Order: sequence, then C-alpha cells, then structure tokens
Amino acid sequence: MRIKDSVVFVTGANRGLGLAFATEALRLGAKKVYAGVRTPADTDTPDIIQIKLDVTDSASIAAAAKRCEDTTLLINNAGIARLTNSVLDPQMITDVREIFEINFYGMIAVTQAFAPILATNGGGAIVNVLSDSAWFSRPLLAAYSASKSAAWSFTNALRIELKGQKTAVVGVHVSFMDTGMTHGFEMKKIHPNEVAEAALIGVETNSDEVLVDDFTKQVKNSLSSKDAVYFNPPEIA
Repeated sequence: MRIKDSVVFVTGANRGLGLAFATEALRLGAKKVYAGVRTPADTDTPDIIQIKLDVTDSASIAAAAKRCEDTTLLINNAGIARLTNSVLDPQMITDVREIFEINFYGMIAVTQAFAPILATNGGGAIVNVLSDSAWFSRPLLAAYSASKSAAWSFTNALRIELKGQKTAVVGVHVSFMDTGMTHGFEMKKIHPNEVAEAALIGVETNSDEVLVDDFTKQVKNSLSSKDAVYFNPPEIA
C-alpha cells in the first residue's frame, strides 16, 4: 500500500519512535495521522491528531477504534523495557508481567480492535515494532526480549490469518535506538527517524519483514548456523 493519502494510527506516539512514525507518515503524504497517547497535550505538530489510548485498557482501546474508523494503517509501536539485574532475580517475574501487558497483550488487543476497521477500508496494513531481542536475549533485557519473541510469533500468525482480508503485516526488527529508553547507555544507536523511514518503505514495497540495522541483519542471518549470535554474543551488543 501507499502511505500517500493513507490514514495512520500509531500507538505510543507521544515521543521517540512513535512520534517519528507520525512525522514520517506526514512527510510521505498521509492524509491523516492519529497519535495514540496516554495523556493528550498541546503539541507543535497540529497535523497529528492525539487520541487518548492506554493499550492495557480495553475500554480505552475500544473508544479509540470507534473514533478512528477511517484508519488504513495501524502501527503497533507502544512498548516499555526494564533492566533486570539477573534472570534469577525474583523481580524478574514482576518485570515480565508488566512488560507483557504492554508489549504483547497490548499489541494483540489493539490489533483485534483495528483489524476489522482495516478490512472495511480495503485491507491496508499493520506494522508491528519488534526487535533484534526477539532472537538475541541479553540477560539485562531478558524480560523485554521474551515479550518481543512472543510479539514476533504473534506477528507471524497474524500475517497468515489476515491475508484473507488483504491486510499486509510487516514485522520491524531493530537493535538499540537513540530514544529515552536507551538514554545514558553507551552503545551504537540508530536514530528513530531512520527506523520509521525504513518501516514505511517496507509497507510501500510489500515487505513481510524489515531488518533496519546491520547488527539486526547479522543476528537474523546467524539463526540457522552453529555459531548463532545468541550462542556466542559479541562483547558489546
């Protein structure tokens, strides 16, 4: 599908990658961009329509879907991460539950609300923001990685099921981005605008999966080898 003249709904769109998706969609000619945010506020971008949305609240999701019934492209971007001192830390259980509520269950709930809307509007597309962490689990991000592995599995099943209603499903995998989530950490980071641009190009070129950066491509390409990255990770990754 083309981004030009599309109607885009982005979850988690108040900052970082979500805001980058919204602004990039406008640059590519989207007719309308809805920004799902927990607390709508005045912004410097009047062309972005803020919609109150909590992806862990079914009533909030239903209200957003009802208000945005002209949506043709859904971008499931909302997500959180928590650092875990050790996978054996009892806090790990609490972190997993919190993260899954947003990164996995939230993605499913929003998709279930908007998929019928996309079907009514001709099919359109869904973009699910995933991660290299779906394949390579770092101990400090083990809870986050588990959520992204689950989201990847859901994305693959969703792609198969929604073919019948002509809705494309694009999984976007990326390593560390230069957002508030990685503030204070020294590592190679990709700018969120680059991620948004690559993802939306993927939509327009009918790609099933977008691997944004070199390290993500390295991880994916190693999966079937005896020296897969998750067996022998680099010192800094």
